Amino acid sequence: MTATPGSGLATGAGTGQTGPVTSQRAVEQSYPATAAAQDLVVRVERLSVRFGAVDAVREVDLSVAPGGSVALVGRNGAGKSTTLRVLAGVVPATGGRVVVGGVDARRDPQAVKHLTGYCPDVGGLVPRSTPWEHLQLAARLRGLTGWEPRATDLLERFDLADVADRVTAGFSHGMGRRLSVVLAAFHSPAVLLLDEPFDGVDPLGVDATLALVEAERAAGTAVLVSTHLVSLAARACVDAVVLRGGEVAGRVPAAALTGDKGELRYRAMLA
Repeated sequence: MTATPGSGLATGAGTGQTGPVTSQRAVEQSYPATAAAQDLVVRVERLSVRFGAVDAVREVDLSVAPGGSVALVGRNGAGKSTTLRVLAGVVPATGGRVVVGGVDARRDPQAVKHLTGYCPDVGGLVPRSTPWEHLQLAARLRGLTGWEPRATDLLERFDLADVADRVTAGFSHGMGRRLSVVLAAFHSPAVLLLDEPFDGVDPLGVDATLALVEAERAAGTAVLVSTHLVSLAARACVDAVVLRGGEVAGRVPAAALTGDKGELRYRAMLA
């Protein structure tokens, strides 16, 4: 079995699975997490995360190839953000295995942080620092040289050049979201993790984020986007994983969740 060309998901030949999946076993049969492992940048096998007595994520399998894009969609509390935090090396897994760029996240989370660019769903900015100071610090921490042209380009693309020297404490929610996306992509990571990048963002900011995702994918970056906005998930990503209550409810092409039929399919997965 091989990864489908142009797709973020590894699929089994001849499965043709696009509708709701009724069990985790059925999901695994249509989407083997270990398929073409040597070609994958992200490989998640039976990921489980528990916070006290709460199972935030249960037995999730996921894989992304270079240039692939996967949207994590579902209701609030479905496990989307927790999954991205594990992939970013921020939260340890309780069970299962997570490999990013050939690095085991449990054994070397610091190396995983260097391989990924992470836009958290909330926070992440220093209120008394400017966008340019954020980029300077990121460049210093990652040992980047000659970074100024890329920093300038990203700020211009996300309409932040005029506020590059303003402290972020005065930013609107949407401006903060845009800066978080810029910081995540700044060092051209192997894996780009965007958690709710469209939340509170105006149409121009949405377009800038979509264009960035497209450009990063063209450069070979594996992209994962978490969002509850299914229409934007379909524009940003080729494939979608629907999470419900911390478990995988289904895996489909992202476009299959759009339109009237797509909405019905999505609601059926969440039922």
